[in-house]
Amino acid sequence: ITLFEVEPAEGVRVNKFVQLSDDLARVMRAPRVRVIAPIPGKSSVGIEIPNENPSIVYLRSVVNSEKFISSASILTVALGKTTSGENFIIELDKLPHLLIAGTTGSGKSVCINTIVSSLLYRSTPQEVRFILIDPKKLEMAAYRSLEKHHLITAEDIDEYVVTTPENAVLALRAAEKEMGRRYDVLADAVVRNIQEYRDKAEKDDSLENMPYIVVIIDELADLMLRAPKEVEQSIARLAQMARAVGIHLVLATQRPSVDVITGVIKANFPARIAFQVATKVDSRTIIDINGAEKLLGRGDMLFLPPGTSDAIRLHNSFVTLEEINRIVKHIESQPTADEIKL
Repeated sequence: ITLFEVEPAEGVRVNKFVQLSDDLARVMRAPRVRVIAPIPGKSSVGIEIPNENPSIVYLRSVVNSEKFISSASILTVALGKTTSGENFIIELDKLPHLLIAGTTGSGKSVCINTIVSSLLYRSTPQEVRFILIDPKKLEMAAYRSLEKHHLITAEDIDEYVVTTPENAVLALRAAEKEMGRRYDVLADAVVRNIQEYRDKAEKDDSLENMPYIVVIIDELADLMLRAPKEVEQSIARLAQMARAVGIHLVLATQRPSVDVITGVIKANFPARIAFQVATKVDSRTIIDINGAEKLLGRGDMLFLPPGTSDAIRLHNSFVTLEEINRIVKHIESQPTADEIKL
């Protein structure tokens, strides 16, 4: 994407530029043109035009950047690059949860792999564990062999990458139970959050190791169709309270309708990512503004940070299956970690 900044003449209304977006696309021979009227913090209007030969943003280039390396957070994700080519990272513990939506082929599943791979690059099993829920059974199969390292599951579930709605409900309930247990542990240790607890545990061997837990659901729509009440209640409770004890949620769906992304779920996920969607209504359902319907697909996204209504356009970091397999193989060659059953 190339961003052009235009300074409107005196008396010219900025919404005129929005109305001309289709004409601009025709003149520039571009499939879509997105107009930012105005650019946040500036008096100019932004016109985003797709490049004829877009370049791929590889995860490795963002992971090797100074921004990623110098980040203090264990939960740093190499999300991608901005339209100006700057590396863009997010810290999951500050979001503290993330909602992702986009149609098939828009880059949603690649984004989940980017998040998991970034955290695996960054952390040890003593620092971060995952609960992976994958109703489609294919997207997160590559991580199945990490069961002796980074994956955790519930006592009454016989799979480490959860694939059935029944097991997904059990896994979310187990995460709720673990949240309650962790609150008791933190209260006994007289600390306010997991970071304070981990700092204290480094100096006191009598305190248990408490890794961050990242719960990733790759297709929320499947679960909301089968068990809407149980899933919504668990997600809402975890989203409201789990941050302090180091449990973070990442939800993804290709159906950004109000029966999947309900008001309760949306209210508890201020940080959201929209990939290409079909309509303006879908765009507003995810990020409360139009624009996602004009994205180009294949990793083109709008990221809505918490506490703001200004979405940032990014190109998602791309990670290949070969790269994921190499990361997994490297972790498999390390000593196994203590098993955690919730």
